[in-house]
Amino acid sequence: MNVEQLTARSEVLETPHGKVMGTSFRWPGGQYCTLHTDQGLVGCGIYDVHVAGEFGMAVAIAKGTPEKPLCEPEDLYDAKIVDVSEPARRLGIEPGMTGLEAIGKLLAGE
Repeated sequence: MNVEQLTARSEVLETPHGKVMGTSFRWPGGQYCTLHTDQGLVGCGIYDVHVAGEFGMAVAIAKGTPEKPLCEPEDLYDAKIVDVSEPARRLGIEPGMTGLEAIGKLLAGE
């Protein structure tokens, strides 16, 4: 493995709803990104909402496309949520919201 081809980013981001931890990871041929809060996360399609729900995690998933992949945490702000865990649903997060709207619900639940 050539670790020089791997990149990672982790930083606190200011949103209109408050601070979140944004992360992204890239390797040849792939990437994923996430916005983390104390109550759960908004992430790309790599996460499994059903497994997250089994562990009581509030997870909202947005899905990119080949034309507009989700590479950096900020890409999740305007992305549409396509699936949520049951704990996320209890916080008021629903498919069709933007990632930023979901962050607002997560931060309000703290």
